[in-house]
Amino acid sequence: MRSCPRGDFGLSPEAGIGDFWRSTIALDKRSAKSFIRINDRIRAREIRVIDENGEQMGILPPFEALKIARERGLDLVEVSPSAVPPVCRIQDYGRFLYEKDKSERAAKKKQKVIVVKECKFSVTVDEHDYQTKKNQAVRFLVDGDKVKASLRFRGRQMAHRELGYAIINRLIQDIGEAGIVEFMPRMEGTILHAILAPAKKQEAPRPKPAAAPQPQAAAAQPPAPQAQ
Repeated sequence: MRSCPRGDFGLSPEAGIGDFWRSTIALDKRSAKSFIRINDRIRAREIRVIDENGEQMGILPPFEALKIARERGLDLVEVSPSAVPPVCRIQDYGRFLYEKDKSERAAKKKQKVIVVKECKFSVTVDEHDYQTKKNQAVRFLVDGDKVKASLRFRGRQMAHRELGYAIINRLIQDIGEAGIVEFMPRMEGTILHAILAPAKKQEAPRPKPAAAPQPQAAAAQPPAPQAQ
């Protein structure tokens, strides 16, 4: 079995064998998680190399680029495996993962996760309970979430489905411009439900620029007196 110098993994020659293998396992786990080839795992015959300052170093064999990275105390990271030839960068692999995770977290924060929240009604719902749930549905829609309005028929209520449809259709009318109907009321088993989505916000019309004032016509001068 070929031995690997411990200095290649950022450990001093005096480090114990346990420290060496812990470092190797941690590096392998991070590489497997991100599916990124680094150092000896790069298998292409030739690679396009970019140094730590972003400068192009041309096309080199991987072993030669890796040698340069080792001399600088850095790693060789494959950043664009689908390119021809693959693009690799000389950089600190740990910092590369940190920056990658940081950018992914920032992207997730910008994403709006739409949640479907349910408002349950019954055929015998009273006016106060209806208004409470209607206001709740409007609040959900204003917050950017979808609303599932559902109504369950029990026992003999299945013979009077028109009552359930009347309640759900009233809700759609009362919500007004706060939401739009994504799925019209429909039956699934003993449950009648509809899906409402937040209304798209319309941008306010931009004010038209004021017209430049027109230059006033020069005042008419009186005609010169004629010579006698």
